[in-house]
Amino acid sequence: MPAWAILPIALPAFSITGMWIVYAMALSNNHICPVHNWIYNQSCELDSPISCCTLDHIPLVSKCGTFPPESCFFSLICSLGSFMVMLVGLLRYAHVIEHYGSSLLNTLGLALGWICAAGLIMVGNFQVDHAKVLHYIGAGVAFPTSMLFIFLQSILTYRMAKSRGHYWTGHLRSILAALAFITLIFTEFRPATPSRPLRMDVHHKRPRLLRHLHG
Repeated sequence: MPAWAILPIALPAFSITGMWIVYAMALSNNHICPVHNWIYNQSCELDSPISCCTLDHIPLVSKCGTFPPESCFFSLICSLGSFMVMLVGLLRYAHVIEHYGSSLLNTLGLALGWICAAGLIMVGNFQVDHAKVLHYIGAGVAFPTSMLFIFLQSILTYRMAKSRGHYWTGHLRSILAALAFITLIFTEFRPATPSRPLRMDVHHKRPRLLRHLHG
């Protein structure tokens, strides 16, 4: 296995670990509430402590990286992650050219990967509470293009397949792309239920305000 093949594995490992570190920093500075406390609004009475949980303290990824010092690390992680995304896209582009030749889908995949990286930079450097529009634009660019990138790589995997293992790799990539797409659709376009209160329990209720996840 070439050394560069470790990069696609290192990318999610680095990103997930980094986001948990950002969460721990935000929690230690009382900027968010812990993930196990998902009952808001009614938990804060007039005589409640300042650190009581409200809808402004929901531990979403974007919320965790809103205030310094964790916002600095959030920006750093997103910037380094976007650089790794660009490298993954470029290496995959070169790999397809080497084994399959020139392809319009391959060029489009490279473009989508780099657009995804640009969106990720915007997410990390424009915090949701300080530059909400730019933050959401970045998220709206990064998430769909990342799924389209995986979808195109699935097609290219099938076209390049020469063995049963290659076909199984294509199946796996297709399933992951489909699951990611379905998750995004249900997250972003789930009908609102006005009869439900804004108080939320992680296992049952999630208001429209919480639809921006994994940002």
